[in-house]
Amino acid sequence: MIILIGGVGASIIIFCVLKPYIRKYAAGGVCKSNARLDGRTVVITGANTGIGKETARDLASRGARVVIACRDVARGEATAAEIRSETGNQQVVVKDLDLANTRSIKSFVEGFLKDEKQLHILINNAGVMMCPYSKTADGFEMQFGVNHLGHFLLTHLLMERLKQSAPSRIIIVSSLAHNMGRIKFDDLQSERSYDSGLAYCQSKLANVMFTRELAKRLQGSGVTVNSVHPGSVRSELVRHSTMMALVFRLFSFFIKTPREGAQTSVYCAVAEELESVTGKHFSDCSPAFVAPQGRNEEVAKRLWDVSCDLLGIQWE
Repeated sequence: MIILIGGVGASIIIFCVLKPYIRKYAAGGVCKSNARLDGRTVVITGANTGIGKETARDLASRGARVVIACRDVARGEATAAEIRSETGNQQVVVKDLDLANTRSIKSFVEGFLKDEKQLHILINNAGVMMCPYSKTADGFEMQFGVNHLGHFLLTHLLMERLKQSAPSRIIIVSSLAHNMGRIKFDDLQSERSYDSGLAYCQSKLANVMFTRELAKRLQGSGVTVNSVHPGSVRSELVRHSTMMALVFRLFSFFIKTPREGAQTSVYCAVAEELESVTGKHFSDCSPAFVAPQGRNEEVAKRLWDVSCDLLGIQWE
């Protein structure tokens, strides 16, 4: 018994000593740039909570005009008021955007282009993860529809304003989960069979492939696009998965806070050394590995064409 107590006690002591080092490692990379964004306009989808909220807070503190684009306008207004009060930046506004509805996306863009003459940074941050099977207003599987197609359409409709405002940047929030993704062209909407985890992985792989294909098409435009993996973050994204929520609670010490998870998005948005870097993938404020299927240019081109067909758009 004495040995057991001694062993437990020693373990506790060791843990306490190592705790700050473990937490620092779990927190991941930190954006060290002090770049200001005065006079620049930023759009962040899903910025009323989680990683998006912390990204908005950081960029607002740098002087940017931040547009919080979200479907929960009331919550978005509360977030905007909090950020304005904390940063002193009154240029934080909220606009209604539901990425699960192409009519809402088009309406958002119409209003944005009317009200805003510039767009320097677009952060496609919003997403849904491992939800029960459902469809968007346009009949797309929810995860593929929101995470990929919704942002694909939004980016397309905002592209001319981004080019006019160049140098400008697009950041697409993907995930390490893209490593397990496959683009199922024979069942993109998961109508034959549905696995919420695999559908999420497919949508995150689509994010990476969209990034790389878009970067090729934007060469020489002054607009760059990069994808990021924010890490495992304590946010509402896991609300649809009881198992993931349990894992996050059990290992919370090793899970990033939203502020820590936002660092790579912020880094890609402001770092001076990334001014001409495009088509890359980042995690912890450093270049990150892209799975072989994410580097398949033929599949990326096919996904681009299929996405345009599904959305009824032409994008050369």
